[in-house]
Amino acid sequence: MKYKKIRKHRRYLHFARGTRRLFSKLFGRRSIIGRCLHPVVWLLSFLNPFRYIRRIDRYIISKFIGTYIYSIILIISISIVFDVNENLAKFTTNHAPLRAIILDYYANFIPYFANLFSPLFVFIAVIFFTSKLAGNSEVIAMLASGMSFKRLMRPYMISAAMISILNFTLGAYVIPKGTVVRHEFESLYKNNKKNTSASNVQLQVGRGIIAYIQQYDDVTKTGYGFSLDKFENKKLVSHMTANVIKYDTISDSRYQWRAVNYKIRTLKGMREHITSGQEIDTLVMMEPMDLVFSKGQQETFTSPELLRYISKQKDRGSGNVVQYEVEYHKRIAACFASFILTIIGASLSARKRKGGMGLYLGIGMALSFSYILLQTISSTFAINADTPPVLAAWIPNLLYFVIAYYCFKKAPN
Repeated sequence: MKYKKIRKHRRYLHFARGTRRLFSKLFGRRSIIGRCLHPVVWLLSFLNPFRYIRRIDRYIISKFIGTYIYSIILIISISIVFDVNENLAKFTTNHAPLRAIILDYYANFIPYFANLFSPLFVFIAVIFFTSKLAGNSEVIAMLASGMSFKRLMRPYMISAAMISILNFTLGAYVIPKGTVVRHEFESLYKNNKKNTSASNVQLQVGRGIIAYIQQYDDVTKTGYGFSLDKFENKKLVSHMTANVIKYDTISDSRYQWRAVNYKIRTLKGMREHITSGQEIDTLVMMEPMDLVFSKGQQETFTSPELLRYISKQKDRGSGNVVQYEVEYHKRIAACFASFILTIIGASLSARKRKGGMGLYLGIGMALSFSYILLQTISSTFAINADTPPVLAAWIPNLLYFVIAYYCFKKAPN
């Protein structure tokens, strides 16, 4: 019985060796197929991200991501407790259903604030787990084995890149849709009423076409005192007026309006042709969202929608696109905050200190809070002053990149 098992095992070995020789002849470097495939295999192996991740990298990445998630859960839980305590009376007074509170409000509240303060969570995670590594002399052991601090920063940068990609995807595509639901809930149950009316609205809806609405009600999608002027070579060629204009919400196409008690004056040289009637369907290149602006409206657009909206408003000559441009550039700039604060946090906490990490932890926390404060101040300056939106969004990153570079140079090596 034992002899049969040995023979069976030898057959398997011969089969495996024969298969290996066959593959080496067909696909080896000396074969024709192997020579053709060798550049492709080399390129794939070079682009393989797992090639650059060693055991020490996996260890630090797991510590980083785990501490980051733990800090988010801890701080957001505290924020929810305070928010419930503050708004419980409003929810009760306005008879907000429990399902809407959980699914419509807090299900969108959590990702919004987690993404908003993600750079702070990144910094807290780096400070805590790196200082623990330094306290256990693990960083000293890594550096003593010949590893440079630049090599030590590789898993930190990989983790920061993963978090940045996640934050950009959430902030640019996912969170804006949830913000719409959250704002609707707040307008219903938190007495935070949205702006539903506008007066004396004038905008360019096309090349040489100017629309004017004296009063607009967004609840009924109705405008009063409407006029539409068309110019060619700076000369008025058509003038339309209507007492009431209503947006067609059930139409399959956009920009469909119904004018009530209308009058159209068409000018051809010295001649004038007047057409009037009770009702008429007309195509005007504007929507209700172009007429009423509410606070925080820019947060309800995804990044592609922001770009389209900014381009459309600039073509119309509108001057209220600065806050939308700031929001668009801030979403991109916020992704680089994870890298900057990671470098600062790792550089400050990597050295083992006899007196503990209290002082440097305080310095790091002050830097992270001042970074978030500077982001808010620069955005406010861009909206209320003449600061370019791109510069306002990137000023905190440019300033703190210098601080991060200085901290990196002073880090232990």
